[in-house]
Amino acid sequence: MQQSVLTALLGSAIGYLVGHWLGNLIASGYPVVQSSGYNNVAIVLGLCFGVVGWMVGIGTMNYPLAKLVGREPVPESPTEGWTRFFKMTLDHKVVGMQYIVGVLMFFFTGGLFAMAIRTELLSPTTHYWGPDTYLQLVSEHGTIMMMMATSLVVGPFGNFLVPLMIGSRKMAFPRVEAASFWIFMSGFLVILAALPLGGFNTGWTGYAPLQTEAKQGMDCYLVGFAVIGTGMILNGFNQIVTIVNYRAPGMRWTRLPIFVWSMLATSFLLTLATPVFFGAVYFGALDRTVQTAFFVDAHGGSSFLWENLFWFFGHPEVYIMALPGFGIVAEMLPVFTRKPLFAYKVGAAGMFGVALLSFFVWQHHLFQSGINPDMRPLFMLTTELISIPTGFIYLVGMGTLWKARIRYTVPMLFCLALYFNFLIGGVTGVYLSDVPVNVTVHGSFFVMAHFHYTIMGGLVFAFFGGVYYWMPKMTGHMLNDRLGKIHFWFMFVFFNFTFFPLFIVGLLGMPRRVFEYAPRLAHLNDFSSISSFVLGASFLIFVANFVWSIWIDPKPAPQNPWDSKGLEWQVPTPIPYDNFKRIPIVLADPYHYGEPDALPVADLGGELGLASVGAAGPSAAAGAGTSRTGAGDGQSRIVGGGPDE
Repeated sequence: MQQSVLTALLGSAIGYLVGHWLGNLIASGYPVVQSSGYNNVAIVLGLCFGVVGWMVGIGTMNYPLAKLVGREPVPESPTEGWTRFFKMTLDHKVVGMQYIVGVLMFFFTGGLFAMAIRTELLSPTTHYWGPDTYLQLVSEHGTIMMMMATSLVVGPFGNFLVPLMIGSRKMAFPRVEAASFWIFMSGFLVILAALPLGGFNTGWTGYAPLQTEAKQGMDCYLVGFAVIGTGMILNGFNQIVTIVNYRAPGMRWTRLPIFVWSMLATSFLLTLATPVFFGAVYFGALDRTVQTAFFVDAHGGSSFLWENLFWFFGHPEVYIMALPGFGIVAEMLPVFTRKPLFAYKVGAAGMFGVALLSFFVWQHHLFQSGINPDMRPLFMLTTELISIPTGFIYLVGMGTLWKARIRYTVPMLFCLALYFNFLIGGVTGVYLSDVPVNVTVHGSFFVMAHFHYTIMGGLVFAFFGGVYYWMPKMTGHMLNDRLGKIHFWFMFVFFNFTFFPLFIVGLLGMPRRVFEYAPRLAHLNDFSSISSFVLGASFLIFVANFVWSIWIDPKPAPQNPWDSKGLEWQVPTPIPYDNFKRIPIVLADPYHYGEPDALPVADLGGELGLASVGAAGPSAAAGAGTSRTGAGDGQSRIVGGGPDE
């Protein structure tokens, strides 16, 4: 039987039953189990064994087990057809497409929970769900969306595009890459499993002591985040190794595409911040299963410990979501303005400045917690300082747009929307960094609106822009332009109609995560809720566009529909299994638009991409390429060359 999603589901079911049985065998006699009526040990072990069964069922253990018993594993051969997307594969392009489907599943599931939340808030007195169910909906929505957002760009575009952009045939560790996606999907199933287990009402932050007092669904939160965190660490580590070691000859750091810079900065955050949170959820699971007291104040622990560990990861996580969005739009701006990217080095430095400072700002989330108030000035300062490198990144975009002849394509519209939305989110973030304002609006809808403008208004708009931009290369088909513009305008207008009023209700004193509110705020909430339903419907337009353009009425896309100089546009469509017939020799960065003497971006052995041929012509490029060495056809590990390496 060939391993696929079906065998993974079977393996997860068997694993859960075995783990649950083992947990009952171990802990069914505990007094705490007998008094509470349920066994957290059985739930946690069942979920952990279920994840292991899922990974075994999908085939991640085939290679190491074959090596252990002395058998040579069967090498993967290129496969075609839709079935390849439902099994483990070593092709980074297929993994990227799997991630796109996976994150969209996360997104639409979390969006349904959001619709349920806004339905409850249509009236301050008429209730649809009740307080406990409402908190469960809020918690599931926040947790699923945050899990999705951490991989929204790094998963799909990072895995699909980074090897192409740096001239590599693969990711550094293809099996780790494939495993990271299936770990990601198993985490999604674990979080959904919280619903039949009673859910959890802590919000996505999982604060103690609510954490230790919550129902069995809280175990799904802890295990789910641990599973997703494992995938994040593996993905980030793989991206770093690939970018550092697998660049084509001539791909100097100063020629690295700005999107790859954003992936590198984000991957460092994934690799360094996530283990801290992994440790936190491990401590939380111990508190709930074997009655340790890491976060139990009454027994010598501290709930402040959870808050510090959570936000030490949680605030870098915000930039795990923001930096890839800026990388996408910065990559597309030169294409649609036909200008070089303004202040390229400043943009790359700004991304790493943000990544570094993000580790020094976490306690601004604790201004109201009662923790030592003498720490407030320091964290107010560091939070305001992080706006400087963020501003540099923003100004790189503004400088590229200055006096440009903009082509208002669908991807470009999403780019412009990001800058509009992020400006509102960024300015309100500066307000929240100041202690007096933070004390006033903490825990209100003002904070929630700021967060959605920063993340959804930034990352999600950038993601859809990237989908419309790179889909011709990923699938060989362009998405319908008219449906794309309808999708954009509905999404942009009703996003602002949904979240901008929430700044006002927050300033008027409406707390978040509360299902009853003052009747005087009903009109603003009704306007926001109705707008959110239209916003949700706009995503259905995208789904219809995708289905129509890819399956119902597919039309072959041009080789390079945007006239981009990017290296990823030089390979044929569909992209060969090994990406390049020979390793390219990189001659220039991909942003020399409007420069008559610009060299082609790369020499691919006489087969130059259409958009890479500059005024110097193919012959000049070929001549420049022949002076370089070290680009053999059999090369598997490619170290970037050049005197400034």
